[in-house]
Amino acid sequence: MHVFVNTDKCQGHLRCMDLAPDLFDCDDLGYGVVTATGPVPEALEEIARRCAANCPERAISLR
Repeated sequence: MHVFVNTDKCQGHLRCMDLAPDLFDCDDLGYGVVTATGPVPEALEEIARRCAANCPERAISLR
């Protein structure tokens, strides 16, 4: 699984960063960015799904 943030949709609520600081951070403008490179570790897949489900703008996608 890979996780992505659509920067055009992100409004900077940063729920993703609150839920999964090992996967997300914020950029200089306060928008969410993925910090994990490559596939999401298996141990963090469920939290990545939770982040996608809790994003108000649906800016997080999983593939």
